[in-house]
Amino acid sequence: MSNLKQIIRHRDNGMALQTISKTLGISRNTVKKYLQLIDSKGLTYEELLTKTDEEVETLLSDPDQKSDQRHQDLVSFFPFVESELKRTGVNRWTLWGEYRQKHPDGYSYSQFCESFNQWRIGLSVSMRIEHIPGDKLYIDFTGNKLSIVDPETGEVNDLEVYVATLGASQYSYVEVIPSQRKEDFIAATENALHYFGGVPKALVPDNLKSAVTKADRYEPIINPDFLDFANHYGCVVFPARSRKPQDKSLVEKTVSIVYSRIYAPLRNKVYHDIKALNRDIRHYLDIHNKTRFQKRPESRMELFDKEEKEALSPLPTERYELKQFKYATVTKTSHISLSPENHYYSVPYRYISKKVKVVYSASYVSMFYDGERIAFHKRSYKERGYTTVKDHMPSAHRFVSEWSPEYFLNWAKGIHPEVQHYLQVIIDSFPYPEQAYKSCLGILGYDKKAGRERLINAVKRAKHFNTYNYSVITRILNSGMDSLPLDIDKKPEKPIHHENIRGSKSFR
Repeated sequence: MSNLKQIIRHRDNGMALQTISKTLGISRNTVKKYLQLIDSKGLTYEELLTKTDEEVETLLSDPDQKSDQRHQDLVSFFPFVESELKRTGVNRWTLWGEYRQKHPDGYSYSQFCESFNQWRIGLSVSMRIEHIPGDKLYIDFTGNKLSIVDPETGEVNDLEVYVATLGASQYSYVEVIPSQRKEDFIAATENALHYFGGVPKALVPDNLKSAVTKADRYEPIINPDFLDFANHYGCVVFPARSRKPQDKSLVEKTVSIVYSRIYAPLRNKVYHDIKALNRDIRHYLDIHNKTRFQKRPESRMELFDKEEKEALSPLPTERYELKQFKYATVTKTSHISLSPENHYYSVPYRYISKKVKVVYSASYVSMFYDGERIAFHKRSYKERGYTTVKDHMPSAHRFVSEWSPEYFLNWAKGIHPEVQHYLQVIIDSFPYPEQAYKSCLGILGYDKKAGRERLINAVKRAKHFNTYNYSVITRILNSGMDSLPLDIDKKPEKPIHHENIRGSKSFR
């Protein structure tokens, strides 16, 4: 889904169709098809970029997936063709025959040759990189790491050193992070954007897993979380080509300078925490950015303030939150459960028994059905708690299924009046009766699992201690406490006399 927004952003920035195709690993015809679809529907790029991924996907469903797949099959065959042509006796006609055996509905020989020629021309094009202000941010990690020392054990922990450089001004950002995992990588990239005070049009990372799921010379696959991050900040991802150091020569040059201007001053210092190390890195980084170029009269900071700062897009009002996805079936209580806290979030009751997509972060939870968002909640970390919107519940607190308060109370009455009263207290303790149904169901299930007599005794014991929930009934039955008489828990009425116990006279 994120690829659709990437196509829109690239095109909005004036990128050619062929370049978009190579950048995202999508055929040129597919890119062209989506752009034509946008025009035919009278949609604007600005309008689409304000919508969620699911809404964009719904508006721009692929009109001709079969044709796109046919072209993808052809293009994916070309690297094999290029390598095989170098072998003695192998020609295009032979390779086209092998292609048609594999894809009987494939292209004709003339189309095969024409497409192959265009593909090879695209490979041979070598562009001179012109660094336009606000255009690209180059990202890399240093080869040599910095470290902190555990003050108690003396253990040395190596840290990754993240480096980001703007193309036009070479204004740089450096930070140590625990690892190259996507969580740390995305957080560092976000810190870099806030350090610069704006967003470039494109992020150019190296082919690390946190940015590129599958590194490929022709069709790299961008990490979906990093794409989502880029969409949040309104920029595109343009990964450097594998084994093409010229694509990120600026940041590699910055890495070498970081060694002399940051590593060297820190070499004799010992750090025990990341914050202290990053404070000193920031100090020497500021000195580096304020130092004049050897062959230019200004510094990186001066060049940034003069030419590049205003060219950056503004930062969004909110920071990015890493999203997670799962699918859940809406229960009969009109809620879905979210782990690890097993908190319940309400969904409109008409989606009961439907499978919905749950998108959640550290601060919110959203539910989608058929690409449409049907519920939104602030994230709660209360274990086994409920977050419920009143409008999501059925009218008169009755379910469209056979479940209702009367249903459970009548079931409990058939077991024993004590059980009925116990369930009534549980149902009354929730703001919405539907939230109590799972607890009621679990308690009544012990009628067969543990036996009616044991369930009744467990309920009496729980009522004696004024505790009303499914968990306490479970503990009583599992521990066998239901078989113990209640009077053993009463405190003795007679005073205890012992030679080591002082009486009230001792406190006069």
